[in-house]
Amino acid sequence: MTATATLRHFNRTYTQRIGLLAESFLGLGMPLAAARLVFEIGLRGTTVRELRDRLGLDSGYLSRLLRALQDRGLATAEPDPDDMRRRRVALTPKGRSTYRRLDDRSERLAEGILQPLSERQRDRLTRALATADLLVRAATVQLRRVDPRSALARQAVEQYFAELDRRFPDGFDVAAARAADAASVSDGATVLVVASSDGLAVGCGAVQQLSAMVCEIKRMWVHPDWRGAGLGSRLLRHLETVAVEHGYQTIRLDTNGTLTDAIALYERAGYRRIARYNDNPYAQVWLEKSLSTQPA
Repeated sequence: MTATATLRHFNRTYTQRIGLLAESFLGLGMPLAAARLVFEIGLRGTTVRELRDRLGLDSGYLSRLLRALQDRGLATAEPDPDDMRRRRVALTPKGRSTYRRLDDRSERLAEGILQPLSERQRDRLTRALATADLLVRAATVQLRRVDPRSALARQAVEQYFAELDRRFPDGFDVAAARAADAASVSDGATVLVVASSDGLAVGCGAVQQLSAMVCEIKRMWVHPDWRGAGLGSRLLRHLETVAVEHGYQTIRLDTNGTLTDAIALYERAGYRRIARYNDNPYAQVWLEKSLSTQPA
């Protein structure tokens, strides 16, 4: 059986077994899409924009789903006091009751599927589903250029800074890094790419100009939960494509010696070690790759 046939067969099996084909999902009197919306709103405070990004829904379809929940007295959607251009969505008391029923029934359904299995079989299924979940999300992650000042960009870069501060033996000067980023934004020399899934930043990287023909990859980061799924390699290839599109012939980058996984990634991708080319106080390894043979 081919990979696509296996995936399609699993999709058919799974959607039937968990009741996605029923008109009333888990006996709640609403289809899956509406029930999922109740769950997402109940999971954490949110806005219409965040729901659209998180679920990948068309604006018109999401509006119809929200109106249906409002008509049933399950949710409210009102202007955000902090930004009147946004609408905040919340569950009503009736909606919170529905959310609890949805959560309880989903838990019982999962327990019912697992119950006939032995402990060993449960462990196998848990590991297999965790791997499948990661790889499917990695395959569908979005890579897009964003304004470095946007909320999604800051979400990604701040997580990157926080990890460096945790991993570097003497910490990391976050304030100085923020100032350097602000300077690069003001001179227009940086292109920032963010990898996002379900509306959340899970990786990032930037291409920054050093000269007319040479650029530097900066802020390359993948969320720890996403490592091992090939996202780092995909993000690096995407950044190289951005560099080619901007006419650069050489890419350079630096990294700290403690980031051995990153160094291995770069060397597998064809980067070779070179002498120091900058004054970054945290850099211990410098690498370079020629783009002259890369496709335009």
